[in-house]
Amino acid sequence: MEIIKDISGIKDRLSNEKKAGHNIGLVPTMGYLHEGHLNLIKKAVENNDVVVVSIFVNPTQFGPEEDYEEYPRDLDRDARLAKKTGVDYIFSPEPDEMYFADHSTFVQVEELTDRLCGAFREGHFRGVATVVSKLFNIIMPDKAYFGQKDFQQFVILKRMVRDLNIPVAMERIPTVREEDGLAVSSRNKYLSERGRETAAVLYKSLKKARSLIKKGENDPEKIKNKIEAMIQKHDLTEIEYIEIVDPETLKSREEIRDKVVIALAVYVEETRLIDNIYLDREEIPHA
Repeated sequence: MEIIKDISGIKDRLSNEKKAGHNIGLVPTMGYLHEGHLNLIKKAVENNDVVVVSIFVNPTQFGPEEDYEEYPRDLDRDARLAKKTGVDYIFSPEPDEMYFADHSTFVQVEELTDRLCGAFREGHFRGVATVVSKLFNIIMPDKAYFGQKDFQQFVILKRMVRDLNIPVAMERIPTVREEDGLAVSSRNKYLSERGRETAAVLYKSLKKARSLIKKGENDPEKIKNKIEAMIQKHDLTEIEYIEIVDPETLKSREEIRDKVVIALAVYVEETRLIDNIYLDREEIPHA
């Protein structure tokens, strides 16, 4: 495994891999790898000749009040984990390698970025779409791997790839969870022991919502009210949003009669956590 920090270096290596007939899988990350990332990497290793993991804490997707400076970084640790999982290259540039001092070009996906997390994190998905488009241009992967926990991000990037004719296959991989159901996240480390126990209610409430739908409940408001009641029983929580949306448009559903995503964002103590579940037609009685 090789760690490369400059764009020209990674382009040279991957050009040679392409000439050798190798297909390339990319797992974009901001580092501090956890089981969710490692699961994506394993999928990439299984299905590609060469696997690249990008490790880059992207400044353009952080708002002024968000935790860019505090975001956990440990490249040595990440490299050990990546090597064990079968990664061929880590691409870990510095911000000034990825962005010129007078950088003035951004990628904006309209409408999809105004909903769910985008309604509360102005400019976040513009930064995500911009850096991922840059990574696609640099790495030129055949496939790219993303976790379902960041469902809105995946939908936005998939639309970007379609609209801009980027030749990469987008792979969405199921969320990896702790034993109590909490979605694995780099931000879980910020939780106190009590906060960590409290956070388990997020997935419990989503499972309850799934159960209600399978039993025939098709009123989104009733389901959202049930989720809200379960979460608000815990005094460490503050709900940012609970939404039931179409999985392609991310528009709110007025009635559940087709596949849906139930998504939420909740502060536990001071830590913002997101989660979601996807229900296909087979799970919905009225579909």
